[in-house]
Amino acid sequence: MAADLRQLIARLDGSQRLWLSGYLAGSLAQAPAELATAPGSAPAGPPLATILYGSHSGNSESVAQQLGETLTRRGLSFRILDMLDCRKNHLQEASNVLVIVSTHGEGDPPERAVPLHELLHGRKAPRLDHVNYSVLALGDSSYERFCETGRQFDDRMQSLGAKRLHDRVECDVDFQAPAQRWVDAVADALAAAHPSAAPQATAFFAGSAGTERAASPIANAYTRKNPFLAPVLLNQRLTAGNSSKDVRHIELSIEGSNLHYEPGDALGIVPRNQAREVDAVLAALEFAAEQPVTVGGTETSLRQALLEHFEIGLLSRTFLDRYAKAVSAPALTRLLAAQQPEILQRYLHGRHLIDLIKEHPPQGLDASAFVQLLPPLAPRLYSLASSLQATPDEAHLTVSIVKYHSLGRQRQGVVSGWLGALEDEDAHAPIYLQRNPAFRLPASHDTPIIMIGPGTGVAPFRAFLAEREALGAQGANWLFFGDRNFHYDFLYQTEWLQWRKNGLLNRIDVAFSRDNERKQYVQHRMLEQGKELFAWLQEGAHLYVCGDAQSMAPDVDRVLHQIIEHHGALSSDQAVEQVLDLQRQRRYQKDVY
Repeated sequence: MAADLRQLIARLDGSQRLWLSGYLAGSLAQAPAELATAPGSAPAGPPLATILYGSHSGNSESVAQQLGETLTRRGLSFRILDMLDCRKNHLQEASNVLVIVSTHGEGDPPERAVPLHELLHGRKAPRLDHVNYSVLALGDSSYERFCETGRQFDDRMQSLGAKRLHDRVECDVDFQAPAQRWVDAVADALAAAHPSAAPQATAFFAGSAGTERAASPIANAYTRKNPFLAPVLLNQRLTAGNSSKDVRHIELSIEGSNLHYEPGDALGIVPRNQAREVDAVLAALEFAAEQPVTVGGTETSLRQALLEHFEIGLLSRTFLDRYAKAVSAPALTRLLAAQQPEILQRYLHGRHLIDLIKEHPPQGLDASAFVQLLPPLAPRLYSLASSLQATPDEAHLTVSIVKYHSLGRQRQGVVSGWLGALEDEDAHAPIYLQRNPAFRLPASHDTPIIMIGPGTGVAPFRAFLAEREALGAQGANWLFFGDRNFHYDFLYQTEWLQWRKNGLLNRIDVAFSRDNERKQYVQHRMLEQGKELFAWLQEGAHLYVCGDAQSMAPDVDRVLHQIIEHHGALSSDQAVEQVLDLQRQRRYQKDVY
């Protein structure tokens, strides 16, 4: 039989071998594509509701699960689909579509939502006259295009003929309360429209919603509003002293927290503004530092509020709009009214709150009215660079300290600068766990993996390898790493070389962009190793990308398409479909930002 199988494989072309590797990898995965979670047989027709989620950090997925649980209690049938798994026929047969989607960066859909977004906005979009729908849009109001992806889905579904079951709800970073209200409202609307629904629902989950359910209550005990205060064990510079970059390896103790994370998860850091920055803002204002203000129903001093609760760093268009309407600032009003994005971006670039209040003082406002204009101080997420299997009770981070000079002042990132300064023996960092079920090691320890992580994007791959070593995994491991200079910026060099020496890391290819006149990046190394990389994919390898979403990730994606097209002897359209298949099989995963 083995000989017959080898003869059969030998007759397959590149695309057929790649498909077969994916089929076999999928058949050995931890869950089937659709997993029934309620007793009873599947319904004869499509379920009453189709829940689509597009998630980057897992929040949309968690709301989808929450909605599914609510519909189950109401006796309403449904299915949950990752947007990447949603096909045209799912929309054509659906009667009620509930969309939960976040916005990534400056108005972009999450990676796994892109194909559906393109389908709906393309010439092949299906008519949706038979569909009732509602959209929950998740976003961050510190970005100019707040909830842009949710708005686009809402507008496009309406233009395709769908009718609103409930108005769109937009959620800021504190999404839980408005999301719960939306969940209850759409469940009420469905129940009212279908009073004869069966008393016992059947639920179907497709995608990672079906493979990794909600975190345990213990793991969720700590949140951005109730973080765990983690002692800092180590704050060590990774880059050389003469490097243009200051990258830190930070180790935190999570002993006693009961936090359980997996490689691929992120740690949320709840920061404080640095005291010198706050004092500089107070010096520019006419308000007394100890003047009382109310934050979230609790009275505190203005200084404490600026230290702990409000963003005083970079400005956004949304905040400028609010500020210009509240103060007398004709020049600022003219700038915003001009509708010239490039000029506005130049104004925003490098400007902090202190620059704004010096240029346009908050005349006519008292301290309470002033702080109500400020955006909340948002947590920052950092990929975990450690494995609990290898280092119990610890969480490791790889943090690039953002520093730059602007408008005559030395500036630094709010969170990275604060983290970099945590060097005292009694230093603590407020943290919480942010799960990322869309960025996971293969279920089988024998599956080969390819990791592409330039700069601090290499952090989760340190966790991946530590986990595989601790578990005795036999799957082959290949790392692509890049940075500026070999001598100054080779992050975790000693660890990679040790893992290479002991056989855990089978291959490592590096690219240092400033060492030669001709800049070299990880995508160039991928092209050079294209034949071997394609062979690994044919053998069922999973491919992971972490890091910059603006340039690196699109370049890596473009090169991956080229490799599959060339070495698989495919057309460009066939290569596009092959890459989509890799994503659907969870064999091509990204954590980009």
